[in-house]
Amino acid sequence: MKSLRKTTLLILVLTPPGLALFLRAQTTLQSASSGATQSAPAQAEPRGVPQSEAQSKISVNSSLVILPVTVKDRSGNLVPDLRRDEFRVFEDDVEQKIDVFTAEAFPLSMVILLDNDLKEKDAKQVRTSLDAIVGGMSLEDEAFVCRFDQFFHPGKGFTRDRDALLTELQRTKLDSEPSVSPPGGAIANAPSINGHSAIGDQPNIASATMNIGSQTTKALDDAVFDAAQLLHDRTRTRRKLILLISDGANGGKKTNKMNYDSVVKTLQHDNVAVYSVAVASAFLERKFSRLVDYAHASGGEVYFAAKRETLEELYSRISEEARNQYTLAYVPRGTDRGAEVHSVEVRVKREGLSVKTRDRYYSGELPGANLR
Repeated sequence: MKSLRKTTLLILVLTPPGLALFLRAQTTLQSASSGATQSAPAQAEPRGVPQSEAQSKISVNSSLVILPVTVKDRSGNLVPDLRRDEFRVFEDDVEQKIDVFTAEAFPLSMVILLDNDLKEKDAKQVRTSLDAIVGGMSLEDEAFVCRFDQFFHPGKGFTRDRDALLTELQRTKLDSEPSVSPPGGAIANAPSINGHSAIGDQPNIASATMNIGSQTTKALDDAVFDAAQLLHDRTRTRRKLILLISDGANGGKKTNKMNYDSVVKTLQHDNVAVYSVAVASAFLERKFSRLVDYAHASGGEVYFAAKRETLEELYSRISEEARNQYTLAYVPRGTDRGAEVHSVEVRVKREGLSVKTRDRYYSGELPGANLR
């Protein structure tokens, strides 16, 4: 009887349906055994929708240079109907074969970087507009709320939970203590105005930043660098961007540990785009040059907002633009692979269109000595 059972089992395994069932059972048992001894990786990104063919290629091929590309017409509208053969890509003046092309929407990983020391009118407009950021996000997008003044103040981490994000933004608006110390000290979440809370009537003990002569102590360069570091480990199948809302004021070398060139190098190395939103006083006082520089160097964009309604409209436009860029990727051919930096140019054959992407990328790992 035992021999009969063994023979029957052997026949089932050797038949195609039986073999499939047997292998599936073995795989399940091995997975269960492995799961009992191995823990999940720390801070793993949540599973999203299944990857497309283009996203899968980008995910597995680390040799690909990825270029998110924005194309607009003369009126500033996105152009969504371009084909692969209408694009040309050049690296170090050598034309490259486009290995991956897609116009599909990619999910966003976004650091919302809020200037923590604005003038009263600007601060009020920003505070009342922040909820609109969540309205422009899709269910697959994730965001990390951070603030900066003389110091960088990271929030609670990346989240795709809209309710949690709204709560964090609300707390950012309602806190009335000043940010007078680095993270770990008694910090605050609201802009300070002339030594007073931007929200309440109680005076602050000290301002988050100071003006020494005409030089602010606000560390914008350091803040952009720290925000980029938070995006370093997000997957290649996400658009990585910093939404920088600021008046553009920036301290000098004594205030910032990072210099501008090193920050740009980090942005371009990790394919992080900066979308700058300059508040009203930035335009009037002509202090927005740093906002423009970071946006253009990283393949992002800069916008100017004179009122709250403009801010709310811009948030939606930025997230939609970043999510729906063309994605071009290629394996470099015919260029010096020993070089640290490579220039990149993207052209389109159709006339009358503007093309925006990063203009270079850095290969290899960034030397730590150049970053701090």
